[in-house]
Amino acid sequence: MVKTVLKLPSARIALAMLAFILFLTLFGPLLAPYDPLENTALNLAPPSAAHWLGTDYLGRDVLSRILAGAPLSVASTGLVAAIALVVGAIPGILSVYLTSVFEWISLRVVDTFIALPFLVFAVAMTALLGNGITQAMIAVGLLVSPLFYRVARSATLSVARSQYVEAAILAGATTGWIVRRHVWSKVLPPIAISLATTLGVGLVVISSLQFLGIGVQPPTPTWGGILASDLGYLQQQPYAPVFPTALILITVLAFNLLADAIRDAAGETGRALIGSRAAKASKARRLAAAAQAAVSPVSTTAAPTPQEQP
Repeated sequence: MVKTVLKLPSARIALAMLAFILFLTLFGPLLAPYDPLENTALNLAPPSAAHWLGTDYLGRDVLSRILAGAPLSVASTGLVAAIALVVGAIPGILSVYLTSVFEWISLRVVDTFIALPFLVFAVAMTALLGNGITQAMIAVGLLVSPLFYRVARSATLSVARSQYVEAAILAGATTGWIVRRHVWSKVLPPIAISLATTLGVGLVVISSLQFLGIGVQPPTPTWGGILASDLGYLQQQPYAPVFPTALILITVLAFNLLADAIRDAAGETGRALIGSRAAKASKARRLAAAAQAAVSPVSTTAAPTPQEQP
């Protein structure tokens, strides 16, 4: 499926955008021209040769703060998706094969998470466990996990009713073997789609919590925190929120494009693409064989007739 995804133009565009964001995440702090926490007398300075994106209300270089805030913003999103994947997908698969008690309890827990108000639960978790980025990631990951639970459970139920799985059960195969051999390959595409979508949603949620001052406290640079500090000085710098917002939009758009590409590759579009590519390759081979047969000389060798001696 990976090769099919890479053949789609939307997937290549998404991966190029994500490569740019990954570059900023890995090397952003090293590329920052100034200390992102250093205050100077150049308050609210416009973009210039010395400060490409200007400075904020404390004289800190905006470009340096955006580059330094990339690792925390993007890494938090990845950890949120990982928490949601582990907490949601694994119980969703096991709920089909374990006891009915586990299935009932897991369904009730998922329904509870769905019914909880998102922002209220995040604020309550940070108030209970402390205002830190780890607490915020756990809260967001738990609230997003029902998506993975329902996707994994639905895909597993469709596979569990298939004849080859029933035959494996009758043959005495264990649940772990069935999940590894038959279920996981069928559940992986919808989980991959949900994972790509969750990464985009997770960045928006994490940035929103950072905007509200939940999880990461100033002066630690984050994209959401930078956006919050810029909104107080829109009269002096109306362009300031554009820079962190553009990076958030690019990242979310890239994850959504990747999710659409995975969905297309796993569905009818992917099968049609594979069929069309195979037909084109077969036609090209036939044309090449016909051309080679046309240009190759047809050699006919006749046996010499011996002459009789007188």
